[in-house]
Amino acid sequence: MDGTVLVADDDRTIRTVLTQALTRAGCKVHATSSMVTLMRWVDEGKGDLVISDVIMPDGNGLEALPEIGTKRPGLPVIVISAQNTIMTAIQAAEAEAFDYLPKPFDLPDLMKRAARALDTPPKPPAALRREELPSAQSDLPLVGRTPAMQELYRLVARIMNTDLAVLVTGESGTGKSLVARAVHDFSDRRTLPFVVAGAGDLASIEGTASILARARGGTILFDEVGDLDQDAQARIVRRLDTLPENAPRIMATSQADLAERMEAGRFRSDLFYRLSGVTLAVPSLRERVEDIPLLAEHFLRRAERDGAAPRAISDDAMTLVRRYSWPGNVRQLENTVRRLMITGGEGEITRPEAEGVLGSQPAMEPLKGGGDGERLQASVARHLRRYFDLHGSVLPPPGLYQRILREMEIPLIEIALDATSGNQAKCADLLGINRNTLRKKITDLEIHVTRRRKLM
Repeated sequence: MDGTVLVADDDRTIRTVLTQALTRAGCKVHATSSMVTLMRWVDEGKGDLVISDVIMPDGNGLEALPEIGTKRPGLPVIVISAQNTIMTAIQAAEAEAFDYLPKPFDLPDLMKRAARALDTPPKPPAALRREELPSAQSDLPLVGRTPAMQELYRLVARIMNTDLAVLVTGESGTGKSLVARAVHDFSDRRTLPFVVAGAGDLASIEGTASILARARGGTILFDEVGDLDQDAQARIVRRLDTLPENAPRIMATSQADLAERMEAGRFRSDLFYRLSGVTLAVPSLRERVEDIPLLAEHFLRRAERDGAAPRAISDDAMTLVRRYSWPGNVRQLENTVRRLMITGGEGEITRPEAEGVLGSQPAMEPLKGGGDGERLQASVARHLRRYFDLHGSVLPPPGLYQRILREMEIPLIEIALDATSGNQAKCADLLGINRNTLRKKITDLEIHVTRRRKLM
């Protein structure tokens, strides 16, 4: 590497590490903890690259980007920030930053990006946007510093002002609709309508025309497009083939694997290729365990704003929370945090409290697949293997045996009671257990019994 790098960060350790690494790589380095000093160096014509933090004691690195671009057109700026939200990545892209990296960053990765910035010919500055970005949405739980989330942020920032169709994929509860909404809200179309279309909106022949009229030149989001029947899919294709000028942007979400459904003949290939201009894959919570404390803190503060008493999660409780499989993803985590805030007392949320709440939640995801002739034992075994696989190299929370038995016992007793018209003596005999044992299980498991006369 060759060139002069201006480093601005109020953390002395970061300044020292970057200075040493860049110097060893052959660069000259000027490092400061002051945004005022950085801007003076820029004014003086110093530097071939700027590496700047966002939050500084006397300024903001993101807010300084337009001024740097005006004074030194083409000077690349790499933004580093501990503000690990989608807003930071989008604002950095909007302000023409060369690159954005979250803290803590990987030093070799940063060095590669710095080398690329120094080797890239300067490009002419784009015209400044006349509209300001929307203010940061504190209720947007797109928070995370894991590589998967950071890559998602960067991709959103790159495609938000294009006309490409966008397909947002991910499991239920990961925040697919939030990602789609963010693409719209931070794009050039933000002042135009954002219309969400579900299966009910597409049930009639006039449905697609009505949706198009409401959206005008904004955005149409086809929600869970993989669940649409063939008629609805055909109506969307016909409408997309006749879009007028200034047509709305097309987006879709799906938790189903559309490529797999297309191969099975359950999803139209022509619709698939029209929707998948670019795919945004939203990672599951199991794939970004390191983000769980950030998300939990976000939901704690939101619950406080809604009137709950201030609480924090103890280290022991957080360890348990991180180990849970979270089949319901971010949505389930938010509901769990709210429950802990509302039902508990004051002070720290303890491990026993967390165990009590997590232990009462479903331990496994709903069964998927499996033919009608699949044996029960094989079905259960397959499902249990998937449950363990979801935890990766970490074991599930303690108490698994009783949780699994409880989940199987409740529907077994309920179905047996229904089959015997609520007659507990017959049900006990059918199950092969003592009648008193059945009564105790009905009480302990809070099973509702309805006695009825069976019609012959």
